Amino acid sequence: MARKYFGTDGVRGKVGEMPITPDFVMKLGYAAGSVLARREEGKGRPGVLIGKDTRISGYMLEAALEAGFSAAGVDVYLTGPLPTPGVAYLARALRLSAGVVISASHNPYDDNGIKFFSGDGNKLPDSIEERIEQALEEPMQCVRSELLGRARRVDDAAGRYIEFCKSSFSGDLDLRGMKLVVDCAHGAAYQVAPSVFHELGADVVTIGASPNGLNINDGHGATSPQALRDAVLDKGADLGIALDGDADRLLVVDGDGRIYNGDELLYVIVRDRLRSHAVAGVAGTLMSNLALEQALQRQGVGFVRAKVGDRYVLEALQTRGWLYGGESSGHLLCLDCHSTGDATISALQVLAAIRASGSTLAQLCADLQLFPQKLVNVRIPRGFDWQNHAALRAETEAAQAELGDKGRTLIRASGTEPLLRVMVEAADAALADQIANRIADSVR
Repeated sequence: MARKYFGTDGVRGKVGEMPITPDFVMKLGYAAGSVLARREEGKGRPGVLIGKDTRISGYMLEAALEAGFSAAGVDVYLTGPLPTPGVAYLARALRLSAGVVISASHNPYDDNGIKFFSGDGNKLPDSIEERIEQALEEPMQCVRSELLGRARRVDDAAGRYIEFCKSSFSGDLDLRGMKLVVDCAHGAAYQVAPSVFHELGADVVTIGASPNGLNINDGHGATSPQALRDAVLDKGADLGIALDGDADRLLVVDGDGRIYNGDELLYVIVRDRLRSHAVAGVAGTLMSNLALEQALQRQGVGFVRAKVGDRYVLEALQTRGWLYGGESSGHLLCLDCHSTGDATISALQVLAAIRASGSTLAQLCADLQLFPQKLVNVRIPRGFDWQNHAALRAETEAAQAELGDKGRTLIRASGTEPLLRVMVEAADAALADQIANRIADSVR
């Protein structure tokens, strides 16, 4: 069925506009609770963990969700601000029916969203999301008073998650002698991420850890790495670690101020794993750099591309029984550590690779030279059939023949705007620019 509310990462939008309104979110909680109650019938009362980031709207949406779940007879466990992957972990650790995160990830503060995890810590299956959408079309009701769900706080949520993150770091290693700057984007990890690195021995300088409800992702974090770069250079740190608002996206800055994206960090993690065991394959996305694919193939590691979105990367891994994947934006998956993308745990895997090898991050990435990418957006009429546009097809085929194995083209329509996105990668930046504009002109 076509989805009306759920996108690739839950329900998301502008606060105060459908579907991110208190009345709809309460009904969403009731619908989700009703579906869970039917699934858990005979197993006792279902329970749901609710976490959130630091947006001011989180208070309102948390209360609305709590009311909806309670009306459906579902117990609610509240963590307060906690990274998205922390909610996924605790939902599994506490043997609950589901986990719910109130967050719009790297978006500005006036956006928000609701995303769901199953009780095993994975994104909720499409079939369950479809059943929730169906339940949203039914009138909201309320169970009898004696069957109403109860709500309680999980007081040790942060501490339990900190210990879980630390457990992903080899017991033979520590971070003593390393100076790290950790940028929490004024988001969900501000209380936990600095403690993880500090408790493993690092000297930690924390920035972006003063949330006021309105400043999440504002000039800080993985989507704005300049603040981290400046702090690393100013403090003479060894590395800087940038998380986004819900702490599932990672960028790293080295002591020279060089910024490393998700493709480079994924390569470092996989190379480290290859020291101890074979890696059958890695999943990236349509936007993953061609240099990453070629570098992994030189190491004997397979590579597949999924649609853009960590949800689709996870599906590609699960289908093949692989463990590692990610996006250039910094969503990284290490399924031998966690069931979902976790920026703090991913950072620990990068740090473990540095510690175990005795090399710098630059040295570990030396044989991965990312191809320059040129992106051109072409405005098109709504409904434009670009896939059957003869001139575009001919120009794209000619471009790929010219590039050979030294580059690639990617044409895709924007999902939110009437734009055609033309991306070209090539070892030569000038050639990528020339070909991208040539393809764009064939549409214009």
